[in-house]
Amino acid sequence: MDTHLLRTFVAVAETGSFSRAAERLRYTQSAVSQHIAALEADLGTPLFTRRPVGLTPAGERLRRHAGLLLVRLEAARADVTRALAPPGRLVLGLTPLAWAAPVAAGLATIRAESALLRTSLRVAARDRIVEAVATGEIDLGLVDGFTAPSDPLRLPEPGAGGPRAVGVAESPAVVAVPRSHPLAARRTVDLADLSDAYWIDAPEVTPFARLPVDGLRAGLRYDGADVGVLTGLVAGGHGLAVLPEPVVAREAGLAGIRVPRLVHRVELLRLPAATPDEPAERLSKLLTVV
Repeated sequence: MDTHLLRTFVAVAETGSFSRAAERLRYTQSAVSQHIAALEADLGTPLFTRRPVGLTPAGERLRRHAGLLLVRLEAARADVTRALAPPGRLVLGLTPLAWAAPVAAGLATIRAESALLRTSLRVAARDRIVEAVATGEIDLGLVDGFTAPSDPLRLPEPGAGGPRAVGVAESPAVVAVPRSHPLAARRTVDLADLSDAYWIDAPEVTPFARLPVDGLRAGLRYDGADVGVLTGLVAGGHGLAVLPEPVVAREAGLAGIRVPRLVHRVELLRLPAATPDEPAERLSKLLTVV
């Protein structure tokens, strides 16, 4: 099965349109149509209905396999490239709220071991970090989220040979409010009691949709990934946000109200290391597992 045809199939399945898939892939629409026709001929069955474009039962089955196949191909390519690369490289990807004290201390130790270590940090949304680790684009990923104490984050199933997650830090989850807010003196608050409050939806920092409660409403959406901008919006009275307690404690204009039975958790993602002395492997061992 030709991988170029498979990538075109995934693009059409995700966009629901031959023309939008062509725009995404920078192909002509006729080229996309030819790719799909060739793939259907190879498999001996239609994969899409036309007008409107939709997946057939066979297409639904292929879609379940296609994403994983492409990810594993990228992982194989990255693994070979990494084996040929000169030693001393560490690419660390993290979500905006994943930077925690154990991570900072561990990275400082690793960098002190070698003045020649080339270190790169990339900040992105959680789904992007998970994908980048799975394909080998980055050596280590640090992702965060809110969950019950000691419960792991709900991440995509890695599959055989995929990245594994271990906990590296947990801290109390708090509702961040301005110091002048009527609730600022409260010690704890249930999220369900704040259904009438206005919230800030910041999907790149603290996804509003992943909070474990229904009925909350966003009054403002922030599409950036700068934590300082988000805390500034909260301090300015533009809405509330659930954040890690240490983040709120650093901001003079904010107060944090703890949410019972909810913690902020940071997890490390990585593929099996080729050798135990790789910087990524050594950093993994330095981080405290929770």
